[in-house]
Amino acid sequence: MKNLFASLATTLASTLLAVSWACPAQAASVPEAKPTIVLVHGAFADSSSWNGVVPILVHDGYDVIAAANPLRSVKGDAAYVHALLANIRGPVVLVGHSYGGMVISNAAIGASNVKALVYVAAFAPEPGEDAGTLDNKFPGSLLGGALQPPVAIPGGGHDLYVQQDKFHDAFAPDLPVGPARVAGTTQRPITDIAFGEKSASAAWKTIPSWFVYGDGDTAIPPKALGWMAERAHARETVVVKGASHIVMVTHAKEVVKVIEDAAATVR
Repeated sequence: MKNLFASLATTLASTLLAVSWACPAQAASVPEAKPTIVLVHGAFADSSSWNGVVPILVHDGYDVIAAANPLRSVKGDAAYVHALLANIRGPVVLVGHSYGGMVISNAAIGASNVKALVYVAAFAPEPGEDAGTLDNKFPGSLLGGALQPPVAIPGGGHDLYVQQDKFHDAFAPDLPVGPARVAGTTQRPITDIAFGEKSASAAWKTIPSWFVYGDGDTAIPPKALGWMAERAHARETVVVKGASHIVMVTHAKEVVKVIEDAAATVR
């Protein structure tokens, strides 16, 4: 009987030793959780502008949130996105398109879980700069001349819309005319307050940034986008040949590649 117990004890000790050696290897093989991707749309659009990007990111294993940007004021819109970020566990890659770049540059301040910023044909302002001034810093934007007369709204301020028959040329020249007309019809307005409000912060000064835009952008001149990317010392800048301001719609794969490049640096 003593020999039996001794044999069992030896077997148990050997098993425990094997497990103790196996566990670290098994733990090391478990992949780290990927960051959450938060997408912030710009003016004259809504979250559906990310419809080509979201399925690819989800397929690649990312949790994705497409925020409903209010488009009312830089400060208010940034506070809205900041509150959203505060409810996300784990690291975040924060992505902004167009005016959404103004928003993420402010929303990321004090959000310790934001580890990377991606600017998709987006403004990356210094404190004290506004979207309207940045859009006109270099020639080439058709946006200002395509706006319809401002629409007064309750409480003060005005809503800005792109004229539907000018939406294609000013915003989405690489879309067929039919889909561009639909996009122009369903656009969400931005207030003149938001478009003219000065940024309070520049999160790209302390958080690594990535940029992607098209060389056929007629809403924000490509020269302005390149200048902002250089000023921000972007980790990566990708210029998509022939892409318009809605590069994430017409070249979703290229945009996803840059977002995932940013995500790959997050630990």
